[in-house]
Amino acid sequence: MSFIEYRELIQDGDTAIVFLGHDSMFPVTVKHGSQTQTKYGVIRHSTDLIGKKFGSKVTCSKGGWVYILYPTPELWTMNLPHRTQILYSTDISIITMMLELKPGSVVCESGTGSGSLSHAIIRTVAPTGHLYTVEFHQQRAEKALEEFQQHKVDHLVTVKNQDVCKSGFGVSHVADAVFLDIPSPWEAIGHAKAALKTGGGRICSFSPCIEQVQRTCRSLEEHGFTDINTLEILLRVHDVRTISMQIPDLGKPSGDRASPASEGNEGSKQMSASQHPCETFKTGVPPRETVGHTGYLTFATKNLF
Repeated sequence: MSFIEYRELIQDGDTAIVFLGHDSMFPVTVKHGSQTQTKYGVIRHSTDLIGKKFGSKVTCSKGGWVYILYPTPELWTMNLPHRTQILYSTDISIITMMLELKPGSVVCESGTGSGSLSHAIIRTVAPTGHLYTVEFHQQRAEKALEEFQQHKVDHLVTVKNQDVCKSGFGVSHVADAVFLDIPSPWEAIGHAKAALKTGGGRICSFSPCIEQVQRTCRSLEEHGFTDINTLEILLRVHDVRTISMQIPDLGKPSGDRASPASEGNEGSKQMSASQHPCETFKTGVPPRETVGHTGYLTFATKNLF
């Protein structure tokens, strides 16, 4: 099982997503002889998972059922163990697009955190690209490397445990793009510029506070970056509901007018009707409250000279 190469059958040692519903799912490591408990009963890995197809509907011991899904970066983002605050698909999608990532791209990232963005970057740059990711916290760096190995993507990523603000990324003039998610990104702009290729490249910095954005933008200008702009992505999810509305009575067309007497009789009949015909249809209802922002994304381009 690899996060970048699809395989049809579940095997011993794979990571799979147990799907109970859109708001209820969790990852599981498939092991021969193991069991997983759900609210619908027990899933026995040897008989219920190994050898079955990803996407299969599995009946649990109490008679309820779940789906077993192939892990993707999107599903992993929704189910990974949180060691830090993470980036979600809303921000990740705009980051990969604005950094112009594609297969073969070389990317430098700091910090690794829980690896949410890292998995998405690896999937985007595979099979010939590479991710150099730096994490200040030793245990988080070790756990991230362990997950990359388990997910069969460790050949596409190099994990370093060091302070990017002091020691940089450990590479020079190789990166097509740099991503920063650290408390003081302005201190790492010089190292980011050194990591980017001499022919230019893109940089993105994620910060929750506008004061961080201001200092980062000043540092980007001092180091000669151009096209500096900051975005804020707000996700607004609409509820789909079935509603019923009365069909309005707009009267007869002007070309088909009846006599005044008949119009009066018709009008009295319409007014006396207790119910008008109704139409049922689906509609999207916006939330009464909008979820607060996650952070600001600042993008810039390194000059060619």
